[in-house]
Amino acid sequence: MKTKKQDKTIVTILDKEDAGLTRLVKDLSTVSNGLFPAMRRAHHEQPLPSRDVIVEIVEALRSVLFPGYFGFPDLKVHSVLYHVGATLDRIQYPLREQIRRGLCFTCLEESTHCPVCDNRAGDITRSFLERLPAIQKCLAKDVKAAYEGDPAASSADEVIFCYPAVMAITNFRLAHELHALGVPLIPRMITEHAHSLTGIDIHPGATIGEYFFIDHGTGVVIGETCEIGRNVRLYQGVTLGAKSFKLDEEGNPIKGIPRHPLVEDDVTIYSGATILGRVTIGRGSTIGGNVWLVDSVPPYSRITQAQTIHEYYESGGGI
Repeated sequence: MKTKKQDKTIVTILDKEDAGLTRLVKDLSTVSNGLFPAMRRAHHEQPLPSRDVIVEIVEALRSVLFPGYFGFPDLKVHSVLYHVGATLDRIQYPLREQIRRGLCFTCLEESTHCPVCDNRAGDITRSFLERLPAIQKCLAKDVKAAYEGDPAASSADEVIFCYPAVMAITNFRLAHELHALGVPLIPRMITEHAHSLTGIDIHPGATIGEYFFIDHGTGVVIGETCEIGRNVRLYQGVTLGAKSFKLDEEGNPIKGIPRHPLVEDDVTIYSGATILGRVTIGRGSTIGGNVWLVDSVPPYSRITQAQTIHEYYESGGGI
């Protein structure tokens, strides 16, 4: 049986633990308010876009872009119209809400309700959904490029189901349209979700033409201001990146300036190649594996690593 003294001791310990927890919560909240804009400024008192909801929307859109492959595997030809219509009807309001949250986060309006963000979110959602048929046609050409360019692909179905590049490119093309429409945060969330699953990192600000194919894919990096033409093929480990950044008067990197490569039509870049800076890879060129390139190359170039020279000397060979 516990004595009164023991009970008092236990209460004292619990009080100390509660006080310690209270201080910890206060310290964390104070530091967070100084570090994170989302907690530092409560514009409209709105939360950030939800990663979970964004992923659900993207997966629903994937089932619309590739009906019968994702979402409802038992989908029949006669029910495609119903599936597409029902799916778009289901996601358009959550999509609008997520877009509104993104707009509110960057809006300078201090009030708890901003009709400008509400109206913009509605307009952007409609414009984005209207672009889905064009995205679908472009993805069909990407799948065709993968199937025709890879002897290991037994069918276009295998490409759609199994190739990580199809997932990454699908996410990119959706994200790019939202980026072009001026949506904050969400485009990057979409491409980074694919990045985490496939190892393919494509910034939504990049511009990529039709018939785009990434074979294997792991480790590919495509920067924000990169411009890629039609019928371009990349292999694993390719980096289309930037060199050093220009700095402003305060020593901070200047954002938004063109700093990534221009890759023209019909270019193939093999595994491990690194191309940096605002250089141009001319039409029809082939860049070999593990090449490091910081200069432009003319059309139809063939760039490979330097050949190893083997020389043999006897008795010192005059050295």
